[in-house]
Amino acid sequence: MTEDLPLTAEDVAEIVAILESSGYREVDIATNRFRLRVARGDGAQSGFTQEWQWAGATGAGEASTGETVGAESDPDAVLAPLPGTFYHAPQPGAPPFVQPGDNVNAETVVGIVETMKLMNPVHAGRSGVVAEVIVPNATMVAKGQALVRLA
Repeated sequence: MTEDLPLTAEDVAEIVAILESSGYREVDIATNRFRLRVARGDGAQSGFTQEWQWAGATGAGEASTGETVGAESDPDAVLAPLPGTFYHAPQPGAPPFVQPGDNVNAETVVGIVETMKLMNPVHAGRSGVVAEVIVPNATMVAKGQALVRLA
């Protein structure tokens, strides 16, 4: 199931602009699909921070299937560093970053997660051999969801 992000980067920028012109320090928006928290930084940490959580996700390690997947339950899994859409290749029609049987090291990019129109590389994090690419291409993933399994 492929879904678009519930808000665009422009939507979040507009929320930040509203927050910036108000006397409030943070805004917390929750819907049936997601939760977005935007907060104003303090002192040395100027600017704004944002935090996403998809509806039904109770935190890192909770997959969209409801099955708990995390470093504790599957130490061979490469986990999504943030929520978004997982892609196997850098662009449509390009060969995938990795396939089962490929040797990888800690810095090898195994895929990308697109969040808010930003492409975030996902690194293997350790050396090994790709045993399985768990998530289909162009699939929405939660933070902490297993993407690739190494052997």
